[in-house]
Amino acid sequence: MGKTTLLISDLHLHPGAPDITRGFLAWLEENRGTDVDLYLLGDIFDAWIGDDLMLLGDADPSGHARLACAVADQLKAASDRGTRIYLMHGNRDFLLGSDFAERAGATLLNDPQRIELGGEPTLLMHGDSLCTRDEAYMAFRVKARDPQWQASILAMPIPERLALASQLRQQSGEANSTKAADIMDVTPDEVLSAMQQHDVKRLIHGHTHRPDVHPLTLTAADGSKTQGQRMVIGDWSSNEGWEVRIDGDGAPALNRFTF
Repeated sequence: MGKTTLLISDLHLHPGAPDITRGFLAWLEENRGTDVDLYLLGDIFDAWIGDDLMLLGDADPSGHARLACAVADQLKAASDRGTRIYLMHGNRDFLLGSDFAERAGATLLNDPQRIELGGEPTLLMHGDSLCTRDEAYMAFRVKARDPQWQASILAMPIPERLALASQLRQQSGEANSTKAADIMDVTPDEVLSAMQQHDVKRLIHGHTHRPDVHPLTLTAADGSKTQGQRMVIGDWSSNEGWEVRIDGDGAPALNRFTF
């Protein structure tokens, strides 16, 4: 059958949702192997305040450090058995760094990242950069990816960073509750622009929590039309997850599964 490629996103792991963590680790154990490429397309953690959190271990009363270490160590175990693991930042865990990647045996990817999947050039993204109609979020995104802003956050004591992360999650939830649904979805023209810029007919992303497969019509520079596809990976809950799976050179399939 050849190589299997798996893509997941938006697990939003946190100490208050142990069922998702158990489900993910069980899924990882079931799917790891020498012929597996695993892509984690962001928001694997509901929040990430810096790789140095892992140094606290059991001394962290919030449980975030224990969770981070457990996930990193299980990813490393999969890597040691031959699974190739690739990690992309999301809008919640954009501070994931090289220390976590090294401990997890993972390779950090840019967002966007163009790869070959089943012989087809494919663009991978977290997806938040496509939601350009959400102007307030896009302004925060620019700030949150500024190296100086990140350095100022990472210089804060860990308890203050944990409190800030909690505050930002609360503010995000309150803001999203008043936004129109289409504002928080991708901007169609931005999708087409990204795919044309990277010369692909297939885009796979997460972020929106709206799992689906969307056929697209792409226009080349000479005006000719081609058919494309946008696949949106769903978010995980306490008893179900989503994946895109490609076996060998077969077509990608968006799968929902329970655990």
